[in-house]
Amino acid sequence: MATNFKLTVGGLTTTSAPSAAPMAQRHNLFPTVIWQARLAGMLSSHFPAWVSSVNALRAASPVPAGRTNRRGWNSQDSAVLSQPSFAGLDETVRAHCRIALTDMGLATLEFELQSWINIHDQGGFNFLHMHDGTLLSGCFYLQVPPGSGNLVFRDPRPGVLNSFAKGSGANGCIDVQLRPEEGLLVMFPHWLEHYVEPHDSEVPRIVVAFNAVSP
Repeated sequence: MATNFKLTVGGLTTTSAPSAAPMAQRHNLFPTVIWQARLAGMLSSHFPAWVSSVNALRAASPVPAGRTNRRGWNSQDSAVLSQPSFAGLDETVRAHCRIALTDMGLATLEFELQSWINIHDQGGFNFLHMHDGTLLSGCFYLQVPPGSGNLVFRDPRPGVLNSFAKGSGANGCIDVQLRPEEGLLVMFPHWLEHYVEPHDSEVPRIVVAFNAVSP
């Protein structure tokens, strides 16, 4: 008498009907989740004032912090969203961090925000890095002229770097490119390596970067 096949993945049991030649079932394991929110509609009226605030911060402290930013400027201050001029953005970022942390099973976890400015002048970029020792990382795109470099996420599976298969096929090695746009909020796991491609415009690209961290 024929019986059904059962396979348990992540606590879920799937069943296939018996046949002369059973079909192989596909299971996508180890997904990496990022979150995006397009906030231009609700926040765009604040953009000119926020850009002015960013330019004032750069003028007041023109030496960049460095880190992974090249050919641009980033703030020494790691709490820019706590400034009164960014109050509306601070509230929005915190709300979306809570959504992401809840999705990660950390709904009741207390957190604080680190936040800083990243500016790319023409030719500017960020080299490959991750945000070690945090809970969640993200960025908000404030000014994105044509020619702004993409944010690129590196495939986080160490073994797949040696895969013969490349691209979006099953078990292939692939880096994911995210094209920025003004008002886009992006959040991702802190351990996900990423870099920013060179910026092509004479108009600077402005990003508010942030980390959710344990208090």
